[in-house]
Amino acid sequence: MSKVTIYTVAERAGVSISTVSLAINAPHRVSERTRARVVAAAGALGYRASGAASHANAGTRIAVAAPFSTYSSYFRRFSGMLVRARQASIELIAHDLESANEVDAPLLDALPARRGIDGLIVMGVPLGSAALRASREAALPLVFIDMRRARPVGDDVPVVLVDDELGGRLIGEHLRSRGHERVVFLGEIQRSEDYISAGMLRRRGLLESVQVVDVRCPLGTDPTPALLEVLRGGDAPTAVVANHDGLAAQAWRGLAAAGRSVPDDVAIVGYDDGPLGAALGLTTVRQPLEESGAAALDLILGAISGTGAAVRKVELTPTLVVRASG
Repeated sequence: MSKVTIYTVAERAGVSISTVSLAINAPHRVSERTRARVVAAAGALGYRASGAASHANAGTRIAVAAPFSTYSSYFRRFSGMLVRARQASIELIAHDLESANEVDAPLLDALPARRGIDGLIVMGVPLGSAALRASREAALPLVFIDMRRARPVGDDVPVVLVDDELGGRLIGEHLRSRGHERVVFLGEIQRSEDYISAGMLRRRGLLESVQVVDVRCPLGTDPTPALLEVLRGGDAPTAVVANHDGLAAQAWRGLAAAGRSVPDDVAIVGYDDGPLGAALGLTTVRQPLEESGAAALDLILGAISGTGAAVRKVELTPTLVVRASG
């Protein structure tokens, strides 16, 4: 019989792996009905999580490296790991990295972890060949989140992804149904071709339904002047799709200050669906960010203990959230 894992229980109960984790470790955060389904599925499958898993992982130290200070989405992924680790004696150590967008050569050739680490999770920034060799030589379990190298090197490292191309496709189909044919894709400048960014995939999905005009801006700069320039003229785009909700909020503020009404003059769509998007009434794509963090932690703990299934890739599904902005 194959080993019963949290993925098996989630499939049996018809819920996400993060919901299984919450039902077991923080039952007050899920409904009684959902918890009953999870408990019933776990019991039927013979799944045991808490005590044994906590004991097996006691004292485990895992480094988590990401551009935390650049993108809030990585904090949300990290919070998913924290929830998953709450009932076990696991220490998570955060390392802040420079955003891959900001540098000409983003491949990290040194492991972003100190001695005494049992595993490493890297989010959003690709490792170079030297770092990958170092992890293998040190027998250091490694898991990626939101990272796609343009040219894979050696054995595939386990990775947790969100289907960003589907996210772009959902936006494109929605805007097309609202009568938009030309849209702006607003994102940061990507200097390197060493990796495939989430924005590249979202743009690819958009192109299946609408024409795309690119506006790229350096991190931390106001995109309003560039947006106003491309939104002039009779054949101007009628919607703006931002690579994340923070950029969408900047665009909304700048266009409103210039006298453009949202969504009457210009529709705006974001990506991520955090508290900012909900507060603004922003149409956006909801990423299962916390769930992706929990999934990565499950993979790394399985690799450390030697009990993990041979899972090399977990791909989660985004959903479109339609609100007032477009």
